[in-house]
Amino acid sequence: MRPEVVLFDVNETLSDTSALAGRFEEVGAPGHLAAGWFAQVLRDGFALAATGDNAPFAAVADALLDQALEGVTLQRPAAEAKEHLLQAFATIPLHPDVAPGLQALAAAGQRVVALTNGGRSTCATLLGTAGVDGLFEQLLSVEDAPTWKPGPGSYRWAAERCGVEPAGLMLVAVHPWDVHGAHRAGLATGWVNRTGNTYPPHFVAPDLEVSSLVDLAERLGRP
Repeated sequence: MRPEVVLFDVNETLSDTSALAGRFEEVGAPGHLAAGWFAQVLRDGFALAATGDNAPFAAVADALLDQALEGVTLQRPAAEAKEHLLQAFATIPLHPDVAPGLQALAAAGQRVVALTNGGRSTCATLLGTAGVDGLFEQLLSVEDAPTWKPGPGSYRWAAERCGVEPAGLMLVAVHPWDVHGAHRAGLATGWVNRTGNTYPPHFVAPDLEVSSLVDLAERLGRP
């Protein structure tokens, strides 16, 4: 079931967003605020997608960060603290399986593209710092697309940018909502289940479930 192009989600699928908690603590804010803030950013992005609208990830994240930090006594000036937190998406580490998995896909001649709800420059810095940006054919961001994922238009736009039909793409993500959205847009799908979770039954099941990107490369390489 090897696709023409593997289309990777970025935030959480490639990057380890659990490190955001440490960034909050570095500015004097409780680490537990990170998960709620990120979830709210996705929530508002999904609302924009549902209404056919779009807005940059950074703008949504910035506005919601003001709410997340309200009443918190910071150890840095507010503007400096916010900048530190917003830049974290470009500086947090990747999951340990990402680099070897991408290298295995590259060795097999697999076309690989990134599609992020975040900013294109943030994605480029994240992957460049990790030394894996050269393994991607393109780094795509929904800031240039009609809408955020999981809006169908984002995946179809990515297919156009890759020069293939939607069915020629396999979206690979840790998010069941991303898998579901890609399926509805006509893509093949792969779910990265690093933690042994149960896939939500209210979403369309993935075509492929893997435990890591290394596992993905091995599965796609089978005849």
